[in-house]
Amino acid sequence: MTTMNITDVRKDLYNLVNSVHDNHDALFIKGKRHNAVLISENDWLSLQETLYLVSQPGMRDSIIEGMEESIENCQDELDW
Repeated sequence: MTTMNITDVRKDLYNLVNSVHDNHDALFIKGKRHNAVLISENDWLSLQETLYLVSQPGMRDSIIEGMEESIENCQDELDW
């Protein structure tokens, strides 16, 4: 993760937003009193979804169980 001070970030914010979007590499912003992290919207939404899923009781175990299932057993057509 790259670190920049807030003054330099202000000077180049447009390019930095494009960079975190394109590279999926967060930017640590060091301020005088507080710090922050700049990430892309897609990365933020992905983190939010992950946090939601792991907060659901039994979801983590269900995901692990599904990952261990062989692909041959997953080819039945679903009736949605």
